[in-house]
Parts: sequence; C-alpha cells; structure tokens
Amino acid sequence: MTVEILITGCGQPLMLGEEGRLALFLAKPQKILFVCTGNTCRSPMAEAIFRQLVQSKNGDNWQVSSAGIHAVSGASATSEAVTVLRELGLDISGHSARLLTEELLKDADLVLTMTAAHKQSIQQQFPAAADRVFTVKEFAGEISNLDIPDPYGQGITAYRSAAAELKKSLAGVWRKLESKGSE
Repeated sequence: MTVEILITGCGQPLMLGEEGRLALFLAKPQKILFVCTGNTCRSPMAEAIFRQLVQSKNGDNWQVSSAGIHAVSGASATSEAVTVLRELGLDISGHSARLLTEELLKDADLVLTMTAAHKQSIQQQFPAAADRVFTVKEFAGEISNLDIPDPYGQGITAYRSAAAELKKSLAGVWRKLESKGSE
C-alpha cells in the first residue's frame, strides 16, 4: 500500500510505503484521552499513572490528558485521589476538571474510558469518535469485568483499589501500544 502525503512547503507529494506511514504515525505525538464521570477521581488518576509509565519507558511522543462526561470544569481532584497518588509518588493536587467536548475527542488519537457506560455514552453522543473509544480494560486485552469501579464517596480503600486496577490495566495498555509500534 502506498500513501500520498503533501508536506507543506515541499510542493510535491511524498510517497510512503507501509513502513514509512507507520514511522510517520509513530513520530508524531500520540494523544490519549482518559474519560470518567466527573474528572475528579479515576480519569485524573489514570492520566497521572499513564504519564509516569510513559516517561519511565522514554515514550516522549505521548500526550496524555483527561476529561469527564459530567465534569464541572475547574473542580479539583478529590482529596482521596490526591492522597493515593501521592503515595505512588505522583502529584495531581493542581488538577482541574474538564468537561468532555467534541474538540477534545477530535484531538485524541485514542480515548480510554473507565466504564462500558462511559464508552457507550461517548459513542452515542459523538459517533465520529466511536472507532477510537475503548474501556481501559478492554484496550488492555482484559475480557471480563471491563469497568474500573467509581471510588467517589467510598473512602480511601476504594481509591487505592481503583489505583491498583488502573496500574495493572494501564501496563497492559502500554504493552499493546508498544507492540503496535514495533509491528
């Protein structure tokens, strides 16, 4: 397969084979958007955990962000989320919630949700993004119990449990992305 790409300023199309197209795709920053309900617990925890994972693997080409389907823009991360991530050496104390928008979805290469209900809601509300939306666990290759339970209001133990599930699943997400990059 050959892909024709016009590079600005060059004036001539550049013909790339499959390897060149893959290299070009991997050379540009990849944008991953994590989505939950309020963008104060799970998705900011996922964002921070995945960012740390990417940095530890020298994944400089990845941009990681988060948003919420029903977020109140500007809300802080919950104190429990801040505490649990601090225990993991991560700081989300400056997090500011964002409402999921069509623009954020258009800008994302991959959208990972915390639950199947979040995934379904996005696919129904924004059908153009449907093929880029997966639950975190689904994308990681897990086949059952695809939801990361919402720890909101459940106490610090529920937050620690959610963070542990995210760490495990996000390691699977990274393995999948890394294997796609080396194909």
